[in-house]
Amino acid sequence: MSTRVSRRKLLQKTAALAGAGVAMPAIVPARALGKEEVAPASERLTLGLIGCGSLGSSGHHLGRFLGPLAKQVEVLAVCDVDLPRRAAAKKKVDARYGNDHCKEYLDFRELLDRSDIDAAVVVTVDHWHALCAIAAAEAGKDIYCEKPLSLTIEEGRAMVQAVRRYDRVFQTGSQQRSDGRFRLACEAVRNGRIGKLKRIEARIGGGPVCDFEPPSKPPAGLDWNFWLGQTRKVPYQKNRCHYQFRWIYDYSGGKMTDWGAHHNDIAQWGNGTELTGPVHIEGEAEFPTHGIWDTATRFHVRATYANGVVLHTVSDGENGVRFEGSDGWVFVSRGTIRASDDAIINDPFGPGDLRLYRSDNHHQNWLDCIKSRERPICDVEIGHRSATVCHLENIAIRTGRALTWDPAKEQIVGDEAANRWLSRPMRAPWHL
Repeated sequence: MSTRVSRRKLLQKTAALAGAGVAMPAIVPARALGKEEVAPASERLTLGLIGCGSLGSSGHHLGRFLGPLAKQVEVLAVCDVDLPRRAAAKKKVDARYGNDHCKEYLDFRELLDRSDIDAAVVVTVDHWHALCAIAAAEAGKDIYCEKPLSLTIEEGRAMVQAVRRYDRVFQTGSQQRSDGRFRLACEAVRNGRIGKLKRIEARIGGGPVCDFEPPSKPPAGLDWNFWLGQTRKVPYQKNRCHYQFRWIYDYSGGKMTDWGAHHNDIAQWGNGTELTGPVHIEGEAEFPTHGIWDTATRFHVRATYANGVVLHTVSDGENGVRFEGSDGWVFVSRGTIRASDDAIINDPFGPGDLRLYRSDNHHQNWLDCIKSRERPICDVEIGHRSATVCHLENIAIRTGRALTWDPAKEQIVGDEAANRWLSRPMRAPWHL
């Protein structure tokens, strides 16, 4: 029988002894351990990867845990409903640790049942985020979950409740918060360097279209029914699956959630509304007239906040976020930051200025917070509120209605028909 002690259990034991008045030595961070800076097995956080597609098994997630962060973590298991994908991920993990180190699973619940796994990294298609993350919280795992956080607003609130109930550390994969350019832009805006904030543009690009595609047999190794999960049962089509799921409302929300979850998140950070939301949403959109993709191709949605700021989520313009104030503007993207006056972003901040949560590495921030039990830079509530803006914008353009939103009650005011869009029925046996 293995005598390996997980870091999670070690932390729990330490906390219990400290609470009983027993002096305990401090847990030394991995980066301070020895010239090799490799933590002993009992100090390394153990991970399971749920979702082994292009994002999960690439350098964005698995590559970082096997590379730059490998001294602090140990990947024990991978899970995917697509056999070739999970086999490829297992091969990468085994290449790092040795033959058959990594176990592979079709069903995420079997991975989460393992008591030797401390944390789960959820990189599935969007319609699986909530079910996997909630199950992980119930299993006592800390969680990193890709954006957009949820498929519906109801799912997002259920995720927040589960994370709080089980006291888990949850990082939403909105990694722009760990990019200094975006933090600088938001600090400049919130410190009044562009005057009174009036307008924000989240420029997220238009959605694609595709031709009609007849149903076909799923590729060998893909459990198509499991992939569909809570959604309605339909025949397999190549352009429904893997990366292309983004453009079908059954599984995602198009560009509004794909890029909107990033840029609307930054818009709310700069507006100081990351824990609330808009109060009025309306907009216009164009949709595909043929093919199997049905998410909006062009759009202009306006979300008005209680402070009078209007967020314009648009399909046109240079990708990025533009903050406009009474005395200037700031534009920020993943490649640049510029302003109407260079001093807005170049002048140093003073001791009395507001400084925002600083993270320079999104995954490292999550690992550090697992150790400290503090909330990471994009905690589940923040991820939920950012996704909510995107979902409300989609509801507005799909129904053609102007919405009045109550951010505290998380209800559309005076429109019961529109409120039904806050959730979706789930196909049995799946449920929240």
